Amino acid sequence: MLISILITFLVIILVLYLIGMLPIDGRAKQIARVVVIIIGIVSLLKYLAVF
Repeated sequence: MLISILITFLVIILVLYLIGMLPIDGRAKQIARVVVIIIGIVSLLKYLAVF
């Protein structure tokens, strides 16, 4: 379980880093970051058996 949480956290950080490197405008980057963070929080809560 701890390894799954750690892998999920690392994937979220990697995706946020890659979004930051994309050549798109700031508004689209912000929306993409929010979506990734929400998906990451939901998946972390799933691993913690909240859902």
